[in-house]
Amino acid sequence: MKKHTISAFVLFLILQASFINTIAQVTNLAAGVQKISAGQPDKFTPYAFCEELPMKTALASLPAGKLPFKLADIKISTNDRGVVVEIPLDNSEQLYGFGLQLGSFNQRGLKVKPIVNDNPLNDVGYTHGPTTFYVSNKGYGILINTSRYTTFYCGSTAKLNDRKSTDTERKDGNSVDELYKNNNQALGNVTVDIPGAKGIEVFVFEGPDLKNVMQRYNLFAGGGALPAIWGLGIKYRVKADFNQQQVIKMAEYFRENHIPCDVLGIEPKWQTAAYSCSYVWAKDFFPDPNAFIATMKDKGFQVNLWEHAFVSPKSPLYEPLKTKSGNYLVWGGLVPDFADSATRGIFANYHDNTFVKQGISGFKMDECDNSNIAFGSNSWSFPELSRFPSGIDGEQMHQLFGLLYQKTVYDIYKRSNKRTYLDVRASNAFASSYPAALYSDTYDHDQYIKMILNSGFSGMIWSPEVRESNSIKDFMRRSQTAVLSAQTLFNSWYLQNPPWLQINIKKNNAGQLMDNAKEVEDDIRKLFEFRMSLVPYLYSAFADYHFKGIPPFRALVMDYPEDKNTFNLSDEYMIGSGILAAPLTEKMDERKVYLPAGIWYDFNTNQKYEGGKYYTIKPSLTQLPIFIKEGTILPLAKPVEHVTPDTKFEITCFVYGNHTTTGSLFEDDGVSFNYEKGNYNSVNLLWDKNKGAIKRSGSLKGTRYIIKKWQVIN
Repeated sequence: MKKHTISAFVLFLILQASFINTIAQVTNLAAGVQKISAGQPDKFTPYAFCEELPMKTALASLPAGKLPFKLADIKISTNDRGVVVEIPLDNSEQLYGFGLQLGSFNQRGLKVKPIVNDNPLNDVGYTHGPTTFYVSNKGYGILINTSRYTTFYCGSTAKLNDRKSTDTERKDGNSVDELYKNNNQALGNVTVDIPGAKGIEVFVFEGPDLKNVMQRYNLFAGGGALPAIWGLGIKYRVKADFNQQQVIKMAEYFRENHIPCDVLGIEPKWQTAAYSCSYVWAKDFFPDPNAFIATMKDKGFQVNLWEHAFVSPKSPLYEPLKTKSGNYLVWGGLVPDFADSATRGIFANYHDNTFVKQGISGFKMDECDNSNIAFGSNSWSFPELSRFPSGIDGEQMHQLFGLLYQKTVYDIYKRSNKRTYLDVRASNAFASSYPAALYSDTYDHDQYIKMILNSGFSGMIWSPEVRESNSIKDFMRRSQTAVLSAQTLFNSWYLQNPPWLQINIKKNNAGQLMDNAKEVEDDIRKLFEFRMSLVPYLYSAFADYHFKGIPPFRALVMDYPEDKNTFNLSDEYMIGSGILAAPLTEKMDERKVYLPAGIWYDFNTNQKYEGGKYYTIKPSLTQLPIFIKEGTILPLAKPVEHVTPDTKFEITCFVYGNHTTTGSLFEDDGVSFNYEKGNYNSVNLLWDKNKGAIKRSGSLKGTRYIIKKWQVIN
């Protein structure tokens, strides 16, 4: 019998033929934003649920960008596996993004699979915010508009028939280090693998620089979030089993000891069932919720409620949502089909009538990510094979669940013209307009700092919350980082007393306070008071986020994309335009700090430093590790214990460098969306010829900021 053989060359041609280049259509969506469509894109994508309109006027005001390649150079092909996208990659490019990555910063040369996960360890791409979006220091951004599990090869793989790849020099060796060292840094593509897709949309955001790219992305998504002004104060979450009187007692502790605090978060025991949730007040713990909320309001506190979106059979929402949920349960509860607008409406209307109208200022939306799929040690969520009435499957629902959950809750406040500041444990692309701070149950301080930087590449807000600590030094360093972040959050859900009174969990819950508890309390008060002093500056930085798209917290490479020293600098970041933060962890008594070009001032000592160099700093536990850029007018307010709609901030303007310079503050009511209708003021600050002046313009009646004095740091 004759044997039929096939040559290797013919086999190669057959394999190549299985990849079909797909005809793409290019659509100009806004100034500097284009979309490439090919095949049959999915119905359930992140952008499909973005109802905020692009801020086209602001987009058009940005400088024109120019891609380092032609749009036609982006190749899209389909095969029986799904869709493959190939984007050109220059040898010198540095890549950032893919959401809130913990273990990585510069993504060049990595394989990244951004999948939502509750315990995103081991740097494989798992994250609480799995955006399929990356940016390049060459001045562009790429977003693959999909909610499927997608893999990005960021210049880390070579094709057989790619001459550029095969010509890349590789230094072979026989040691373990040489064997596993990534030598593919010069490869010329970002290759994107999207299994199961029949088509795709690729959004391209033009620069000309890295910061402008992020501005375009955020403005295209409706502008950055502007939280209620009280949200920029201190948030403290009480122990999970606290009852009404215990929460009131905690509120009294803050006020009697003059420790700033704006928000008290109530943990699971407030409701009759928590795993899954009933969304019904537990009367044995909170016998009179309305009186409780009124008492909190009288003491100047906002109330935030913990929950998750899995609906208990004990809940009034169970029957209305039974036919509008997935076919698998979580903790015996329904998984609402948030991809369906009617389902979101039922969930939102109940929360509005039951909680928001009664005065609840926000929610902590927990466990909307996914169980530990990376390592399988704690599998609690719905499976990827789940089906939902809208037609979305479990995989895509996982990627979108946190995004749709926060959209559902945020819309309640938006239509009520009430601003909020939410907590959420998962998000996705085009979430810039949502005032929701992400958090994580991981507790690595170095990673928490890195996520502050990565949040700026994702259009998300990150909160490096503080819980227990292994030493006072550990606790204070974590507290410094929290004070220098988008949300200052202390989560004492398993602590009877504030952690600054006793860091040992067992002793804390036994009521045994540290001998030096009052000293540590004094130190924490100093940090909290600095945070309250910074509120006007932070609020104005968030206004720039909304109106201009500039991330309020961002990596140095975003402001200094040509400075190679910033390419891999993952533990320093900008706060607004004038503050550089360089947090320390408990492992440090001192640290090395890189200051980019320019003149910088140590905030604590006023010592002047020349940029473009490295320095060693040794801040104490009560000194904030920050530097102020020359030419900055830093408006610091007299600390208040909490912010109300009537709060007047008495401000000292610190002028760094005795040169003519300007600054600004954003002024509105702080609690409504009336600013969207132009009801706000711009308070322009001017220092010229040894004299300070202000010019207020806008339609807001009354003033929030009172400039008391000017002080030059030279």
